[in-house]
Amino acid sequence: MKIVFMGTPDYAAGALEAIIAAGHEVTAVVCQPDKPKGRSGALSACPVKECALRHAIPVLQPARIRRPEAVEELRQYPADVFVVAAFGQILSQEILDMPRLGCINIHASLLPKYRGAAPIQWCIVDGETESGVTIMQMDAGIDTGDILLSRRVEITAEETGGSLFEKLSKTGAELIVEALPLIAAGKLTPVKQKEEESNYARMLKKEDGRIDWQKTAEQIARLVRGMDPWPSAYTSCRGKQLKIWKARALPVSGEEDRAASEAGSVAGTGKQSFTVACGSGLLEVLEVQLEGKKRMPSGDFLRGVSLEAGERLG
Repeated sequence: MKIVFMGTPDYAAGALEAIIAAGHEVTAVVCQPDKPKGRSGALSACPVKECALRHAIPVLQPARIRRPEAVEELRQYPADVFVVAAFGQILSQEILDMPRLGCINIHASLLPKYRGAAPIQWCIVDGETESGVTIMQMDAGIDTGDILLSRRVEITAEETGGSLFEKLSKTGAELIVEALPLIAAGKLTPVKQKEEESNYARMLKKEDGRIDWQKTAEQIARLVRGMDPWPSAYTSCRGKQLKIWKARALPVSGEEDRAASEAGSVAGTGKQSFTVACGSGLLEVLEVQLEGKKRMPSGDFLRGVSLEAGERLG
């Protein structure tokens, strides 16, 4: 098949590599414009562009894909289907209608749950036990098109946003390669999404990682895992930002819970960790990063910062 591929991050680059390896002809790649990176501000190519350049595939980087000049440029590249994965821009109906087989999206959730920009992180924060990848026939809505194929992926008790990202990237690459010949042969039956089961996973902001100690220890532990690697879960300690990279909710009895200190205060310290009182329960903090310092086990942190019981975080 002739394919125009649209995507930007690592999640999409894996799928592009798999499509190329499967023998499909990728006539063009469309991705977001290069962005400044690091203190130097030098422009940096996204993973999808880097993949395309390695395979000598033409790259288009429109600031707005819906603009007439971008649409006309897109028309110059023949394609049976457009494959989209975390592209980062909304396609117009004119673009959706351009290829004869339409536009196919590799979405990192089990639709209709977790439509939107950040399904991987929010499903962990919400306490889901499974996620997956959906191959979807795109329409003018945001992740509202018919489902063509899907595959479930377990979310483990230790899953982070980063580890689930890797799982779903691999699954998405495998699933699109499986789906493309079936789409070409007309062997997939589109299934309408159930609107009553939908929810929206909005784009992450830096402040989404701020810990609200009034929440339960279990909720905060899920936030820590879901916000890893970005934007990270964080609080403050003695006027500096303290990122919490690894933590777990401790089982406590009702009596212990009632006796816990004020939410956000240090409940106790040990050689390898420290505990913080939450709205309900205790959070054991196992790995941290103080502003200006490297990420480290809590035991190392405590050797440099002598936390005291009752000290407030946040």
